[in-house]
Parts: sequence; C-alpha cells; structure tokens
Amino acid sequence: MSFSQSIEIVPLKRPPQVAVSVPGSKSITNRALVLAALKAKGYVQAIRGALRSEDTEIMVECLRTLGFRILTEWHEQAIFVSSGLDEPTIPADSATLFVGNSGTTMRFLTAMVSLGHGRYRLDGVPRMRERPIEDLLVALRQLGVHAYSEKNNGCPPVIVEARGLAGGHVNIKGDLSSQFLTGLLLAAPYADDLMDVEIDGSLVSRPYVDMTLRMLRHWGHTVVETDAGFRFLPDGGNEDELVQRRIDAAAFHDGFDPRHHTLLEDYCIEPDASAASYFLAAAAISGGRVTVLDLPANSLQGDVAFVDVLADMGCRVERCSSGITVHGRPLRGIDVDMNGISDTVMTLGAVACFADGPTTIRNVGHIRHKETDRLSALATELRRIGAEVEEFTDGLTITPGPLHGAEIETYNDHRMAMSLALVGLNVPGIVIKDPRCVGKTYPEFFRDLERLRE
Repeated sequence: MSFSQSIEIVPLKRPPQVAVSVPGSKSITNRALVLAALKAKGYVQAIRGALRSEDTEIMVECLRTLGFRILTEWHEQAIFVSSGLDEPTIPADSATLFVGNSGTTMRFLTAMVSLGHGRYRLDGVPRMRERPIEDLLVALRQLGVHAYSEKNNGCPPVIVEARGLAGGHVNIKGDLSSQFLTGLLLAAPYADDLMDVEIDGSLVSRPYVDMTLRMLRHWGHTVVETDAGFRFLPDGGNEDELVQRRIDAAAFHDGFDPRHHTLLEDYCIEPDASAASYFLAAAAISGGRVTVLDLPANSLQGDVAFVDVLADMGCRVERCSSGITVHGRPLRGIDVDMNGISDTVMTLGAVACFADGPTTIRNVGHIRHKETDRLSALATELRRIGAEVEEFTDGLTITPGPLHGAEIETYNDHRMAMSLALVGLNVPGIVIKDPRCVGKTYPEFFRDLERLRE
C-alpha cells in the first residue's frame, strides 16, 4: 500500500459487524527464522503463514548475509530455509549486519552469531543506536564471547568476536527486555556443553519467553525450567533421520524448488495477536462486533490476553475454533498490570479514551526503550486529542475528556500509528502523520482497517 505524508481516519457511520484476517505474527516469524536456520543442516525447513514486513525482511537479509540459504515466496506467505550439511553452525566467518530498527533482529542475532567462529558487526538506524543491549553483552562475555558495544555506551553498534559458545553457567538480567533472554535461549541448544541460564531479578514480558520455550521444544530442543532459570542440554538429534532428509543445499543457487525435496514438517505461523488487538479494540470503541479469524485461544502469544482486558472493561468475548470475537459494550475504566502484554499498552490507551472513568496502566516502564519512549509519546498524543493523562515512571492514568481532532505524531513507531488511528473511528479530524511507519510489522494495516466499513 502506498502512503502520503499523512492519512485522515474517517469515523465509522455504524458499528462494524465483520470478520477480519490479520497477517502472521512477527514475533513468531522471526523466532522461527532463527530456529530454522540453526536447525538447517543439509535439509529444508518450510515456514508457512510467515509475515512479510520490514522487520521480517530485515531478518531474512541478515540471515542470508550470514550464509544461510533462504527462499522467500511472499505471495504464498512461505519461507524455505537451509544450509549446507558440512557448513558450520554460522556459515559466514565474518559479516556486517544492518538491522534497521528491528529489536528482535538485533537481540536474537547478537546471541546467534556467538555460535560462529569469526567477527560480526551489528548496527541499525539512529534510534537503534539508543536502545540498550549491554545486559545481553554481559551475559555473552560470561560465556567466553568477546561481545561489546563499539562506542562503549551499552548500545549498538555491537561487535561479536566468537569462537563458538562453550556453555556453562550464565546470569542475565530480565527487567529491561525479554528479547535479551530470548536471544540467549535460541542460541543455547547449540552450545558445546550443558548451559544453565539464571535470571537476575524480575522478568518483563514473560509470555514472550514462554513463546520461545514452546517453539524450542517444538524444534526438538531439551530445555528444563529450574528454580533459578533454565537448563539446556547440548543439541543432538537422530543422525539416521537427518541423513534421510538431506538435500543438495547448493540447489538454492541453481533453480531450487523445495517442492521437489523432502521437507521437515511445515511450521505454521499464527495470526499476529498484537495486530489483532487493533481490530478487537475497534469493536470495543465502536460498540460493534469484530471477529479475528484463526486466532487460537491457546495461542503461543501472550498478547491474546488483551481480550481479557477488554472483558474487564465491559466487552463480551467469544472464543471458538474459527477465531476470537469481541462484542462492544459500554466501557468502564480499569486498573491493570500490563507487564506481560506491553505491546498492547497503546491499544488500550486508545480504548481508555472512551471509557467511563479513568484507566491506569501499570508495570510497563520497559516500553520507554522501544521504537520510542512509548509512555511519554502516548501521554503526549492523548493529551493532544483532549484526554487527561498522568504519566509516572512505569505507567499512565488516562482520564477521558471531550475529544477532538488533531494531527497525531507517530515517532516512527508503528504501534503509535495503528493504535491512535482507532480514535479516528469515533472522532472526526484524526490525522495520522507518517503512516508508512506501519510497514515495520503490518504494511497493509490501513487497507485492512477499511474492512470495518463493510
């Protein structure tokens, strides 16, 4: 979808009564790409339902730079991943990786390249150079990896000089980003020896770690949760089974068609629960009924719990095999800890503007280190449209007021654009600036938002 410098959201004429489909999960797609690449020793892993977005395309290109063979068939939402049978875990012995503003790519690959033998440099856009990563680098250094911030400020660019990952005991902080821990967990099965990962302090966004653990186990890795953290056994595998599935990986360079080869079982990506939150919130705001198709109630994604927040505010929620439905009802303000589902904080911020009474969001101080300082940005923009907002260290209290149109700054943050566009479904004159920023995770968001008018 092409974009102008801004887009005005036209209010709905009537409450929507629709079913919508949202694209695959970015979080699952990028984890699956790393897991498939590390597992791909002379055979092919197919990823179905994959999200095509700025973040996932960046991950694909970085993995290609590292020497993995990846065929994308975006029109079929499919990615095929392989590497040569005799290649090392990380094929390239040096690489310069540009990750844009993709936090998952930066954190996951910083840990992943520690499995290599060589020197790797990871860098991104100016905002990425402000996003902390020192906690992960400290953990890697405990494991014998020479990993450091190039500018010695705890932020990218990052240099990793690796000779493989020895294993052993490592302590990692979990209070700033779960992505540091996830990156380490994705690499841990390929360490040379048993690895014990101990969590230092509290762990933010625990559902994302649970997602990683479930995916690791799906790929056949042995991980045991301990009182202190997690224990990994060195990756093994049935050699006879692998031999049976081997292909000529060099075919990627010469008309490779994965349909002509034996593949591992396809890995299917769920619809993105964070993307679904916008449409389910639209039902709450408008008093309509919206179903997000194929979103499972037992999703890998913690953000599916956003519907429980909407239920607490007064909505009726239905879960069935075909998806999740929200029926909008009169809304009441709530007080909620959103640490586990912090990517939906801004979605709730939009809904809170239409509730009876204030809504307080707590325990999400870590989102100040995302694409922008999301607490400060959300407070500023909600005040711009007429809400009263009290900002504190780890959250906000939003008190509805008479709302009016305004031009909304998006801070190059996809979630700011998509969340605050929802206000325009009820309030005339809401203009979203720099709408192209949604391409980071949901390029067709504004097209799909129009489905609410059907």
